Amino acid sequence: MRATLSSLSVNKMASYCLTVTRLRLALGTGARRFHVSAVFNAKAKVSMSRFEPDTSINYEKMHENIKIVRSRLSRPLTLSEKIVYGHLDDPAGQEIERGRTYLRLRPDRVAMQDATAQMAMLQFISSGLPRVAVPSTIHCDHLIEAQIGGTEDLQRAKEVNEEVYNFLATAGAKYGVGFWKPGSGIIHQIILENYAYPGVMLIGTDSHTPNGGGLGAICIGVGGADAVDVMAGIPWELKCPKVIGVKLTGTLSGWTSPKDVILKVAGILTVKGGTGAIVEYHGPGVDSISCTGMATICNMGAEIGATTSVFPYNHRMKTYMEKTGRGEIAAVADQFKDDLVPDNGCEYDQVVEINLSELKPHINGPFTPDLAHPVSEIGATAKKSGWPLEVKVGLIGSCTNSSYEDMGRAASLAKQALDKGLKCKAQFTVTPGSEQIRATIERDGYTKILSDVGGVVLANACGPCIGQWDRKDVKKGEKNTIVTSYNRNFTARNDANPATHAFVTSPEIVTAMAIAGTLDFNPETDYLTAANGEKFKLEPPTGDELPSRDFDPGQDTYQYPPAESSAVKVQVSPTSNRLQLLEPFDKWHGKDMEDMRVLIKVKGKCTTDHISAAGPWLKFRGHLDNISNNMLIGAVNIDNDAVNKVKNLLTGEFGGVPDVARHYKANGVNWVVVGDENYGEGSSREHAALEPRHLGGRAIIVKSFARIHETNLKKQGLLPLTFADPSDYDKIRPDDKISITGLKSFAPGKPLTAVIKHSDGSQVSVSLNHTFNETQIDWFKAGSALNRMKELQ
Repeated sequence: MRATLSSLSVNKMASYCLTVTRLRLALGTGARRFHVSAVFNAKAKVSMSRFEPDTSINYEKMHENIKIVRSRLSRPLTLSEKIVYGHLDDPAGQEIERGRTYLRLRPDRVAMQDATAQMAMLQFISSGLPRVAVPSTIHCDHLIEAQIGGTEDLQRAKEVNEEVYNFLATAGAKYGVGFWKPGSGIIHQIILENYAYPGVMLIGTDSHTPNGGGLGAICIGVGGADAVDVMAGIPWELKCPKVIGVKLTGTLSGWTSPKDVILKVAGILTVKGGTGAIVEYHGPGVDSISCTGMATICNMGAEIGATTSVFPYNHRMKTYMEKTGRGEIAAVADQFKDDLVPDNGCEYDQVVEINLSELKPHINGPFTPDLAHPVSEIGATAKKSGWPLEVKVGLIGSCTNSSYEDMGRAASLAKQALDKGLKCKAQFTVTPGSEQIRATIERDGYTKILSDVGGVVLANACGPCIGQWDRKDVKKGEKNTIVTSYNRNFTARNDANPATHAFVTSPEIVTAMAIAGTLDFNPETDYLTAANGEKFKLEPPTGDELPSRDFDPGQDTYQYPPAESSAVKVQVSPTSNRLQLLEPFDKWHGKDMEDMRVLIKVKGKCTTDHISAAGPWLKFRGHLDNISNNMLIGAVNIDNDAVNKVKNLLTGEFGGVPDVARHYKANGVNWVVVGDENYGEGSSREHAALEPRHLGGRAIIVKSFARIHETNLKKQGLLPLTFADPSDYDKIRPDDKISITGLKSFAPGKPLTAVIKHSDGSQVSVSLNHTFNETQIDWFKAGSALNRMKELQ
């Protein structure tokens, strides 16, 4: 298909030198697909057709916005401020204060993975709009279950998920959204290879969207309703982020990898230390990290709750863009480099310093990604803690660590083991991040080495990282250890087994531990025994940053949306158990909310995995009523320390959380959830907000929220509220009735009140804070952000 230039309105067009360059896409055989860039020497504008797999950015427009904001603030700007403020809808009038004001932004692009795209597209269909207003793509990566191997698993996924894939493909074609077919790769790797570049602002319906920060982009994970706003051409709201600076000095070497940077940072900042902030890496140590290594660091920034993470533009990014067919964009970025690095003298809200020359390999876990240990100490800690030492499975790849460099370094270790007559003692799996990576490592021999050492190459998809793993080697409840190069290791996340102790580390350490078969193996100091009895140490891993022979694009997996789509039909069967058209939520009745029941008082950590589990439930992501049967089934009830067992206060009997919620709803009883710190940590999945709303929930009252989940709750017309005094959490009993008062005068910055009525007739009132602004209050009154959008049409 030939690419077409989008219409350009530029004064004195003839005076500019127009260079049209055909840029081959990463993926495609036969009829090749191309980027088309129009580079203007004077205005330095890169403009892409919205139907092409690239976005548009006007560096001059961003530059002008930055100048306006800098003159208003009268201070140097951080890199993240430049890019974020450079995308302001109204740079001259926007109130800007870190951590307080809400910014109205104009992102350049939207990306959606298939599990979240279902609900996002269903919401977009409900909006009544004819076509997306910004370039958008759907990526089929979440619904492929790891079972046998890449080819077989992919074919089975196409058969099992045919209805969903057909819906996404036709919805994409109907509404102008590009469609990356199953097998194309993981959304974040595809974005890095094709769409991210310095200065672009992209939002994605997955919490690890910040991966694109490795290319100097501001890429932010959001819920589907946020994506709908952007696709509809509505300014997108984000609370003005604080900025955490991470200063890097020294140089990476030996066994230390980019993954160790974020593992160390997670240990310092914890899972909520980045909430409300962008993490901005800077300093002389940056240049020792590859572009894909920087992406790894930004990717896992989601585990500290950060809005996103970003690196300054440098030669490593330029080389990567040139290797992936975007040299012309890099050339324009060079012209605007001052806008793509922080100003001298800029100030951060917090600064963390890491000397890369002193940084040692790390491994984090189990059960939380911020429990950081040097690899040299994990064995002793495991023995003391009673964690299983035997490594049952080592898993490398995922959106965090599946680059060409990652695979090459892992293969260098596998080759050493093979040369000594060894194979992995543990099971070993390899997940390529994209079809391009799969094809290139196969061509260059890495796949054979990793397979020969005992590895099973899985499909180019998320797989075990998100729980899509048909694991057979242990029974549920059997205590065991796995090590992964993934980003997240919550209880039961990878294999649905709550007794699995999952640790996250670099692909190099995973490979070494899989060869050794034990968690207490430190490759820097410990010896292995060769087949001939000889003792030997693994040499530090090595691997090329990028392939010397360029990337092999592999198979063609991209579907362009047609320019004319009136004939395209998107069908959702009313009898489907996978897809369900949405009905609008009810509007606020205009009064305080009286005598609501406590559905569950949650004890301890409650991530979006606890609220809306993934794994086998992914198949229902397009059917709100069916997936609501997993609501909060993983949360611990403080009343009995049990999961999915709460008391139905209308019947006096115990039942599953969704079942009790449905009974309350059927009987006209509204309910609330009470939770602990950092409620909703983890994935961007908006189902964790949609399900409570669908089943009759009205408010979620907690000590603190994770950013994305709090926004998702607001979007669906729920009240995310926090205790003004966190100790008030202890005042609520599971059999209480709660009224929320003050809603008639609901206003930004004005607390609400919870009147807690105990079963013994006593009551107590506590103050509840919120972060609603005027626009978000309108969402609540309308019943949801989508309802409000329709009101304004």
